[in-house]
Amino acid sequence: MIASVAALDLIRTEVERSLRRFVDRQRPQVGAPELAPVVAAAEDFLSGGKRLRPAFCYWGWRGAGGDADDPAIFAAAASLELLQASALVHDDVMDASDLRRGMPSAHRRFEELHRKAGWRGSAEQFGEGAAILLGNLMLIWSGEMWRTSGLRPASLEAAQQVYDDMRTELMCGQYLDLLEQAHGENTFDSALRVALFKSGKYSVEQPLRLGLVLAAQGRRPWIDRLCEDYGRCVGIAFQLRDDVLGVFGDPEETGKPAGDDLREGKRTMLIARTLAAASPEQAAVVRDTLGDPELDAAGVDRLRQIIEETGALAACEEMIKAYLEEALVSLEGSPIADDARAALAGLAVAATSRRT
Repeated sequence: MIASVAALDLIRTEVERSLRRFVDRQRPQVGAPELAPVVAAAEDFLSGGKRLRPAFCYWGWRGAGGDADDPAIFAAAASLELLQASALVHDDVMDASDLRRGMPSAHRRFEELHRKAGWRGSAEQFGEGAAILLGNLMLIWSGEMWRTSGLRPASLEAAQQVYDDMRTELMCGQYLDLLEQAHGENTFDSALRVALFKSGKYSVEQPLRLGLVLAAQGRRPWIDRLCEDYGRCVGIAFQLRDDVLGVFGDPEETGKPAGDDLREGKRTMLIARTLAAASPEQAAVVRDTLGDPELDAAGVDRLRQIIEETGALAACEEMIKAYLEEALVSLEGSPIADDARAALAGLAVAATSRRT
């Protein structure tokens, strides 16, 4: 884990500095007093976090021979945090989540602003509308920060399609996640597809490809092989870990109520494996209570018990382990710099064993 900590710490400070500078540059355009709550919310949602996506981008850059000290790469990588923040704000609206990273979710924050001010109309509707606009603003900012990062035009042009693909895949993944919940049942294949598109590709595979293509100023066959063999495996394991934490994670560490994914009715690999192995009685409990927003602590504990009794939790842990091992093996023969190889190995461990 020492390598993973070093790989993350190396860029965290620079990424956060880049984000502060970018937001400061936006202040004149969003300087009206009425917009102050929007800017404050954006700053709060950009604070904290492990900065995994920028780290994969940066070490991709280094792996393909990019300059370690070029400040422009930190700005380009930091734009991924704006994309992530946008996705989280929209995700919380879709899931009706109350908390994010231990703070009120954006729509709840704006809802409370409306209520305290005694404004007219529905506080809930205002909160959701304001959060959607905040998410859209940060999505726009992510593209602007990317374009104005200071990297060479040839590098940006070569990687633009990757950046566009990543954003499209994220939106498609969010829709697939909604679709799985609407269908009410899911298969192993559909759960993996959601894991790949909702988070895996834009969290690991595409940020890594972005950094590699930026440095190489173009796609190469070995780049796509590495991103598929390493990036895709780590990305799926990353989302599987997130699914486990969504059910079994400590609220003090995850920043969300215990079992929140169960109340939201998330159709993850954990649930697919549970239903596949459950007895008729267990399956009935899962189907009757999964997605109940009023699910209490006892209900969460009962669902957790069933997930463990069916072997679904153990099976997902084995899947995470297998994907991680496959990813680490793929690094061994890759034509990247040795320091980048070590850093990416550490990042794979950090991404799949994280607690927050």
